[in-house]
Amino acid sequence: MISRRNFTSLSVLAVGTLMLNACSGKSNSPVEDASADFGLQGSGYPVVTKPLTLSFSGTKSALAPDYKTMALVQEWQKTTNITVDWQNLPENVFQEKKNLILASGDLPDAFFNTGLSDSEVATYGTNGTLLPLETLIDAHAPNLKKILDARPDIKAAITSSDGHIYTLPSVEELGLVQFPHMLAINKIWLDKVGLEMPSTIEDYHDALVAFKKEDLAGGGKTIPLSYEPGTFCGDIVDLIAALGGVPDNVDHRIVQDGKVVFTAVLPEYKKAITALNGWYQEGLIDPESFSQDDKSYLAKGKTTTPSLGSFVWWEIKEMVGEDRAADYALVPILTGVDGKQRASVANNQEINRGAFAITRANKYPAATMRWVDYLYDPVQSAQANWGPIGVTLKKDDKGILVQIPADASTSEGERRQKVAPGGPKIITKDDFSNVVAPEPRAAERQKIVQEMYLPHAANDAYPPVPLSNEELQQISSIQTDVTSLTQQKLAKWIVQGGIDGEWDGYVSQLKNIGLEKMIETYQQAYDRFKQNS
Repeated sequence: MISRRNFTSLSVLAVGTLMLNACSGKSNSPVEDASADFGLQGSGYPVVTKPLTLSFSGTKSALAPDYKTMALVQEWQKTTNITVDWQNLPENVFQEKKNLILASGDLPDAFFNTGLSDSEVATYGTNGTLLPLETLIDAHAPNLKKILDARPDIKAAITSSDGHIYTLPSVEELGLVQFPHMLAINKIWLDKVGLEMPSTIEDYHDALVAFKKEDLAGGGKTIPLSYEPGTFCGDIVDLIAALGGVPDNVDHRIVQDGKVVFTAVLPEYKKAITALNGWYQEGLIDPESFSQDDKSYLAKGKTTTPSLGSFVWWEIKEMVGEDRAADYALVPILTGVDGKQRASVANNQEINRGAFAITRANKYPAATMRWVDYLYDPVQSAQANWGPIGVTLKKDDKGILVQIPADASTSEGERRQKVAPGGPKIITKDDFSNVVAPEPRAAERQKIVQEMYLPHAANDAYPPVPLSNEELQQISSIQTDVTSLTQQKLAKWIVQGGIDGEWDGYVSQLKNIGLEKMIETYQQAYDRFKQNS
C-alpha cells in the first residue's frame, strides 16, 4: 500500500517522466507535461501554486448561464488555482460545430460534457486527438482511482476495446432509469364505470372498453389509451409483455440468462402486436400515438375537460398537471395472458461515458487530471449534479445533504440547470445513503420502482458496453435499417393489421439487412464487458 506521503512523491515524479503518446494524424506526437512549471502539487489544494488557465469546450444546458458565472464553478477555481476559459455551447449548437472543432488545429485543452458519441470517441481516441487517461488516473486522480478500483463495472464501462480510457464517467445510481415506462389510469373514471384497479391484462382491456363505451370525456373526445412509442418514457413495453409473454424495450434488445435477444422477431412479440391491432380496431388506442411528439402528447393530459383514460409516462404530475394528478394512479404490473407478471427493463444507463476528455493540445494533462479529480469527491459530485451547498443543498442534522426547495417561480429542474454544471461526477447508491439524499420526487419514484417494478423484472438491461470502432462500423447501417423497418411495421400492424400475411417476409428482410450480425456483435461486446467487470 502506498502511504499518503509516498503518493505525493510518486505523483510529482510522474509529471516529470510522463510522456503521453498522442497520434496526431499521420505521426506520433509525444505530449510533454509542463504542469510542474506551474507548481503542480501531488496532493491537497490548490492543484498548482501558480495560477493556470485551461480552455474547455463541450455542451451545456440551454438554460445554463456562462459557467464562469456559476458560484460552484467559482469555488472550483478558488480551490484549485486553475481558471477555466469556458467555451461550452448549448447541445444543438455544439453538435453543429464539434466536427469543425475536432478537425481544426485549435483544440480546447479538454472537453467538459463532451457531447461525443461512442463512435467519435473511438475515432478520435485511436487517432490521438483524445489522450488515453489511465496513466494519468493512476498518478493524479486518487478520488476516481479509488472508485474505479472498487467498481470494476464502472471501469469496464469507460474502457475502450483497445484497453484505453479516453473519457471519464458521469454516474448517478438512483435505480430509476431502468423502469421509465409507467402506466397510469384515471381513478375517477374507474369509479364512474364501477371497476376496481386492474390487476390483469384482461381487467385493463375491460376498463378501456368501459371508458370508450361511456364516453366519459363527452362529445366523442374520450381517449382510452394514448402513448408515445420509441421514446424514453412513453412506450407500452409492459403491455406487450403482458399480451405476448416477452419483455420488451424501445431497442427491442434485451438480455436474458446472459444472451442478447432481439424481441421484435419472436412469436411472442407477434402475438402482442396482433392483440394491439384488435384494441385499435375497438377504438381503444389514440390514433395520434404514432405521430405525436412530447409537446402534443403532454398537452392531452391538460385539456380543459379530462380526456385521457390511461397513458404511459414516468411522472403523473408532469403529464396531467398538479391539480389533476390525484385523479390518476399507477397501474401495477399486470398479470399477462399466460398468468405471469413481467416488468420490462430498459437499456437506459446510470453509468455514462463522455463526461470529460483531455485533448492532445493540452500542455498540462497532470494538472488537468488533478482538477477534474476534485469533482469526483462525493460532496463535489453532489454539487455538480444539483447545485452548491447553501443554494440548492444543505446539511441535515445527520450531516446528509438534502434539497432546499425551489421557490414558487421556478421548477426544481429549471433551477438545477441554472446552478449545476453537471459534467464528470459519480454519485453511487451508497452515496445516496451516506452523502446526499435523493430529491423528494426521485425518492418517491425509487419507492415505486422497488415495490411495483423490481420484483417483476423479466430481463436484464444491456449494460453500458463500449463498442470498438470496428464493431460500430459493422452495425451502424444495420442498426439504422433495422430500427426503421421495425418502427414502420409496428405502426402499420397496430393501425392497419396484416401481420400474419407479412410476418415471414418481415423476418426474412431483417435477416437480409444483417440482424443476425448485429446481435452477434452486441453479444461479443457484452461478453467482453462481463469478462472485464
